Amino acid sequence: MDRSAITEYAGDVPGGAIAVPTSKTGAWLHRFANPGRFQRLVQPIIPWIGWTALLTCTVGLVWGFFFAPADWQQGIASRIMYVHVPAAWVAMNGYAALAICSLLSIVWRHPLADIAAKEMGPVGAGFTALCLISGSLWGEPEWGTYWVWDARLTSVLILFFLYLGHMALIRAFDNPQHGYRAAAILGLVGAINLPIIVFSVYWWNSLHQGNSITLTGPSKIYITMLYPLLICTVGFYLAFIAMSLARISSGIMENRTRALLLARAERSGN
Repeated sequence: MDRSAITEYAGDVPGGAIAVPTSKTGAWLHRFANPGRFQRLVQPIIPWIGWTALLTCTVGLVWGFFFAPADWQQGIASRIMYVHVPAAWVAMNGYAALAICSLLSIVWRHPLADIAAKEMGPVGAGFTALCLISGSLWGEPEWGTYWVWDARLTSVLILFFLYLGHMALIRAFDNPQHGYRAAAILGLVGAINLPIIVFSVYWWNSLHQGNSITLTGPSKIYITMLYPLLICTVGFYLAFIAMSLARISSGIMENRTRALLLARAERSGN
């Protein structure tokens, strides 16, 4: 019987313990590595984040679809940006968070980093799929087709496959630790795709428009369209956080239950 499933969350099993890293950085991270402490921290706030996300998304989408003016060139089709743009930002930053968890897993063996990456993957894949679908619906009236092998579209499609690959790889081994390590490596390597997505419209000839909102210059979007877009973005980020925290909390309970059952089975077998 594989003992890794028992020791992985031994801090939640009576008599178990998680090894404390010796470095100062590792010791600081260890304070937040205990699954029980994490659950006590996040479980009370998950409903608040979820309801706030729902309210924020509702306000932003209603404002954007029914009250904000349509783009003078693209017309009513431009209103899909209130879904497409926030979904794209969340998809990319969600993978950045997954890559950070992969780094924490590889360098510091952070117990929560593995399960966080595992549970964020499906959420990020969902937002990436929403980005691709909404982008295709937006592209049809503008480009005359739902899909072109454009640099931006192709790199986002690769991001979707990276999410799917991470989800498959982490579940591909009988030993969970082997799956975590392999998926963590993929998560780090896949982060190379993020700057490619961002700068693809400048590095190659692209049908996709350039960035309308930047941190280094003024926005190219009218303020009456920018406000609902930013509200939708906040709502989408809160939705990602709420769903990820809920999945992580559920994953901790699942692993805790599995560890207890395996420990009981080993005691009865002895």
